[in-house]
Amino acid sequence: TLSATSSIDLRGTTVEEAMLDLDKFIDGVLRTGLNEITIIHGKGTGVLRSVVHGELKNMKHIRSFRLGTFGEGEAGVTIVNIV
Repeated sequence: TLSATSSIDLRGTTVEEAMLDLDKFIDGVLRTGLNEITIIHGKGTGVLRSVVHGELKNMKHIRSFRLGTFGEGEAGVTIVNIV
């Protein structure tokens, strides 16, 4: 289903695992033509969120990203728009 490929849950992973999983996920998404994805990183200490945001800033296929709003997962998720 579409929902299975439009989000990734990185909660509980190490930073290294999260970066590998995120890169693989984004590569797969680029082939599907989706233009919006959700990255679930949880709220926690914010380490995973900041690493994910740092990685997204360096990806040329990412148009923009923002934290989720109420009902989307708020600070526990990042909504990403793909070029």
